[in-house]
Amino acid sequence: MARRPVAWVGAIVLLAEAVGIVLLNWFLGLVVNKQDMSLAGLDPHAMSVSTWIAGAVFGLYLVLCAVVMARSAVRDRAPGRFGRILLISAAVVHGLLGAFSVGLVGWPAFVFMMVVLGLIVLTLVAYDKKPAEVSDEPSTAPQPA
Repeated sequence: MARRPVAWVGAIVLLAEAVGIVLLNWFLGLVVNKQDMSLAGLDPHAMSVSTWIAGAVFGLYLVLCAVVMARSAVRDRAPGRFGRILLISAAVVHGLLGAFSVGLVGWPAFVFMMVVLGLIVLTLVAYDKKPAEVSDEPSTAPQPA
């Protein structure tokens, strides 16, 4: 089955996305810092630092999601409860970002977000929580009348 490769590809894509998000926020922070303009009375330095912090936090979130997916691929088992919650939240975030990116960035960004969403969801549903054991032996449990 293709669940291991899907989880590996998803982990790699999430790592690449984390690097891209961190670099994008670093660049945006530099732009805000160089313009030396205020937005509603906010200090430009505070805005640039908060942009860098937000990029780092979101990048770490995506790296953590990638680690959960890579761990699922290595162990060939479903992620635990915390991992499932983390991946479900990442799927929701990518769905929302995809919806917003269509109007703001364009269709290629939407397609990328939907591909990542698909990889996350496929990783979540491809692994059964407890696989059903197939037995050739007849059941010895009493049958209801």
